[in-house]
Amino acid sequence: MARWCHVHRLVVLVLWVGALFGLGAVGTSAGTAYSNVFSLPDTDSTRATDLMTKAFPERSGDTDTVVWRVDEGASVRDKDVRSRIEPALKDIAGMKGVGEVVGPYASKEAGASKKAGASKNKKAGASKKAGASKNKKAGTSKKAGASKKAGAAQISENGRIAYAQVTFTEQANSVPKDLVQDVVDTAQNAERGGLQVELGGQAITRIQEPPTGTSELVGIAAAAVVLFLAFGSLFAMVLPIVIAVFGVGLGMLSTMLLSHVTDIPEVAPLLGSLIGLGVGIDYALFIVTRHRRGILRGMEPRDAAVQALNTSGRAVLFAGGTVCIALAGMLVMNMRFLDGVVIAASLTVILSVLAAITLLPALLGLLGPRVLSRRQRRRLAATGPEPAEASGLAARWSSYVQKRPRSIAALAFVVMAFLALPLLSLRLGATDQGNHQESTTTRQAYDMLADGFGPGFNGPLQVVAEETDTGGLVKSIRSTEGVAQVAAAPPSDGISVINVVPTTSPQSEETDQLIDRLRGDVIPEAGVEAHVGGVTAIFKDFAAVTGDRLPYFVGAIIALGFLLLLIAFRSLVVPLTAALMNLIAAAASFGVLVAIFQWGWGTELIGVGKEGPITAFLPVIMLSLLFGLSMDYQVFLVSRMHEEWVHTKDNARAVRVGLAETSRVINCAALIMICVFSAFVLSGDMEGAMAGIGLAAAVALDAFILRTALVPAAMHLLGRANWWLPAGLEKSLPHLAVEPREEPEQAPSETVPHARVEPNGSGTASVVHGFIRTVEGDPVPDATLTLLSKGGRKLDRVTSLADGSYIVAAPSAGAYLLAATAPGYASRARHIMVADEPLICDVELAPGEVDAVN
Repeated sequence: MARWCHVHRLVVLVLWVGALFGLGAVGTSAGTAYSNVFSLPDTDSTRATDLMTKAFPERSGDTDTVVWRVDEGASVRDKDVRSRIEPALKDIAGMKGVGEVVGPYASKEAGASKKAGASKNKKAGASKKAGASKNKKAGTSKKAGASKKAGAAQISENGRIAYAQVTFTEQANSVPKDLVQDVVDTAQNAERGGLQVELGGQAITRIQEPPTGTSELVGIAAAAVVLFLAFGSLFAMVLPIVIAVFGVGLGMLSTMLLSHVTDIPEVAPLLGSLIGLGVGIDYALFIVTRHRRGILRGMEPRDAAVQALNTSGRAVLFAGGTVCIALAGMLVMNMRFLDGVVIAASLTVILSVLAAITLLPALLGLLGPRVLSRRQRRRLAATGPEPAEASGLAARWSSYVQKRPRSIAALAFVVMAFLALPLLSLRLGATDQGNHQESTTTRQAYDMLADGFGPGFNGPLQVVAEETDTGGLVKSIRSTEGVAQVAAAPPSDGISVINVVPTTSPQSEETDQLIDRLRGDVIPEAGVEAHVGGVTAIFKDFAAVTGDRLPYFVGAIIALGFLLLLIAFRSLVVPLTAALMNLIAAAASFGVLVAIFQWGWGTELIGVGKEGPITAFLPVIMLSLLFGLSMDYQVFLVSRMHEEWVHTKDNARAVRVGLAETSRVINCAALIMICVFSAFVLSGDMEGAMAGIGLAAAVALDAFILRTALVPAAMHLLGRANWWLPAGLEKSLPHLAVEPREEPEQAPSETVPHARVEPNGSGTASVVHGFIRTVEGDPVPDATLTLLSKGGRKLDRVTSLADGSYIVAAPSAGAYLLAATAPGYASRARHIMVADEPLICDVELAPGEVDAVN
């Protein structure tokens, strides 16, 4: 497939571009139909919601709030205040798309809906249907009296704060942003010195969001900088970004269309683009890195592309599959809300993988050798192919981990445990407009309402009873601890709704306790069949169900990941280590999340507003993404170690070489993901910011501490036990080649540092490997090791790596001569006996010393 895509690159490119623009045209014309279904089956809040929908179907539109406050000493009832507010509310009520505006000034301009047909007489202020009395103070009409009562309730006790409710004809997602902006502008134009006007509600929140795609563009720009520094080539930098853009673009457009046929929450495309950008860039990075390495080693661009897709491309398929499986684990939670997230995120990952294995080879075919930088092309033409050897900081760090595995493992574990400590105070709940930045109108409206009517006013509870006689229940609720206000609405269809305003804020633990008291004590004692609903109760139930089902979810994805790694690496210890490391990474990343978003450490600094509980559904989504991404890094790291272990049966060398050759690309990939995820702080969505920061922290800890320190240190300590698998299990497990071995070079190279040898019976018999060191124990890089036969024929020649390690191939068991030379050191040679097993032979070099043949 890779060869076909490479040869027919123009056809592949046209198909992908056509798909992107075609879906874009269809998606734009169809629009979106996202639905935030947070309710859960068989919960008390869901039963309350169902009853309210049945009794009051007309309350379907989004209701937002206009709040105004006057300075100390003034009153919202003052004539000059009313003369500015009342006309503004009238204008809002007359806008197309606004169903009703209910204000505090009796049934005058604000209290009349368009359907009711407000009277033109300002002083009378009564509707024609109601037949209001001419005497406003008398209030003889029942409806006028009700309006007065409602109006009085919409003014604070000190008379400085009042609010009006604006009900749109559509839900928040469907209200045009132009209409919302007109409402905001009209209301705030009434401001003057001493009069502040702010607005709150879901529809108002939408116009505060930054332009769509801002966070994605910032993340892509940051990733481009990292890629350019890593590759040094503009064309190579662009390739992973193009793949990610195609994958995420098609994923988001497909999600838009799917929202018309199934329930997709509004946060789903944001989370899908977040994970899609990260994996899309990373998967392309792995393949492009392997492709560039093939060209630098003397391969033709087409052959290098085919080899890259046959090796790293297979790993990308495996990694993408594990991410989708981890995401599918959310289905274990049995939450309709999460089903849409699974669809959006999995679809984006699948399209990103398809782009990486089809579109990427086509683009590589278009670029040819230009995927290398000019300097690399000049050096390749001047000096010929170069060896693919690990050197520099990566090799030195790998050797350091091998020398001090206990201290490094202990230090890494202590750091991760310290970062996980805040997890002990994790509290799940819901974010609201009280968590917005202080500069936003929604946050100021929230604070004004809390100041004027109590902190619980922003999160009222609805007690829904299936009967009309609720007098006793109302009385019991009013005397309950934690209740500030109680108001019963007129029954409808035999169903009564009692509005309960708590004394504490919606995110407070005391409010949760009040819900428990109402459900467990007050309602049963009243002998009434009633249920507690409202947004606060819904999220409390959501958090409770999440906490109950989370262990099953974690167990499912850990078991599945264990099985996949068991098949891939033929080991029991490797998947067990991976599962433990994933749990450590999850605990530490959630600790960081709690410290920032729940404790408030730096929330205003990074622009995410006020601290509060962690969104109830976030742990499930984050754990799915985290386990999928962690599996990617584990596969990429351990597959190279496994390959070396199969060749040499030397665990220390396998771990050292695997870490030295993969740590650089893993760290580069992680840095890109950190940039992409962190940019979602700019999304304007609190859940998106939480997911972005949490995943950025998880990737940073996973790549820079776990995969480059704790995992290799633990594998050094475990030794050969890493690769143990019972014989019976070995025979029964299917074989899965995650990343097959590269084909050997056609022409022998004098400078190839690692001889690729086959197990006995299929080619080369065995190997000789070890370290070249000084007398003081320091590694000697770039030393030349030559393996000679008894007759003096050269059999293999390699150069030592930066850590002094080497490996040469012996054609069969027998006696050989191993010679070592290095600039500034005396040459050494020794006779060695090679058997069926790999032979370890360390060599010491000393200045000025002459060594006879032993």
